[in-house]
Amino acid sequence: MARLKKEKHIGKRLKDIRATKGLSLDYLANETGFSKDYISGVEKGKIMPPVATILRLSRALEIDSGILLKKERDEADKRKAEGFRQRTEDYSYQTLTPEAVHKHLKAFKVFIDPVSDHKGVTYQHEGEEFIYVLKGKVEVTVGDNKTVLNPENSLHFNSSIVHKLRNLSSQKAEMVVVLYAP
Repeated sequence: MARLKKEKHIGKRLKDIRATKGLSLDYLANETGFSKDYISGVEKGKIMPPVATILRLSRALEIDSGILLKKERDEADKRKAEGFRQRTEDYSYQTLTPEAVHKHLKAFKVFIDPVSDHKGVTYQHEGEEFIYVLKGKVEVTVGDNKTVLNPENSLHFNSSIVHKLRNLSSQKAEMVVVLYAP
C-alpha cells in the first residue's frame, strides 16, 4: 500500500504542474516522446516512472526533477534507516544528489532484483550516463551493443541512444548511476 501512495504523489504533482502551466497531455507527449496513455498512467499513480522518465518530464515542464521527487525525499528524511527509494517493477533507486536543484549532473544508487531487467519503457534521454557496478552482474544494452559489467566495472555512454539494464546475477544488483543532462 505504501508503494501506491508514493506513486500517487509523483503523479499528482506531475498533473498539478502540467495543469498550472496550462499544458495538455498532447503537448507533454510531443515534448517527451512518451504516449499520452503512459503520461496519464503516471499522473494517475498506475505507473512509477524511472529516473530517466522523471528527468525527461521535468525538462519538458521546465522544472527541476527534485520538485517531482520532493514528497518522497521528505518522507525519506523521516525513514533514515530505510533511505529514499522509488521502485518500478524489479528496479529501484535512491537519489544521491537531492539538493542538485537546476544542476545538469544527477547521481543515483540503482538496484535491480536478481535475474531481472527493467520492465516497461526503455531509457533514452539527452546527455550522458555513467554506470559503476557495486554488486551483481549487470548487462547494459546501448542500442544494439551489449556490455556485461561485474563489480567495480563501469560504462560511460551517450544516453540519447536507447538503453536498458538487466541483472544477470542471483543477487540484487547495486550500482551508482550518474546522469548528465545538458
